[in-house]
Amino acid sequence: MQMIAPEHVAAHRKLIEAQADIFKALGHPSRLLMVEELTRGERCVCELQALVGSDVSTVSKHLGILKGAGVVRDEKRGANVYYSLALGCVRSFLDCTGHHIDNAAHDLARLVALRPKG
Repeated sequence: MQMIAPEHVAAHRKLIEAQADIFKALGHPSRLLMVEELTRGERCVCELQALVGSDVSTVSKHLGILKGAGVVRDEKRGANVYYSLALGCVRSFLDCTGHHIDNAAHDLARLVALRPKG
């Protein structure tokens, strides 16, 4: 494994911290649900509110966290604000983690099925 040169350690640490901020932003079920919906295209706040089932201020706070981490972007059109993904690779990350969870569940189901009864 190649070590990071000492002169690049601080810059690398800042990169890791920025990545951690993205993971923190994705680390709430409501925010993850909104991000998953945004993989299908832009949505207005009212649509995301209906999806999550929270009040507008809570949804706006979640969207602010996602925007602050660079996961989403917004665009005001008249009285509505529309959100879209700014971090396109999140779609493949969600697919990857979903497949991992499905595979783990299938493996567990096979083990349970093989377990002796009694």
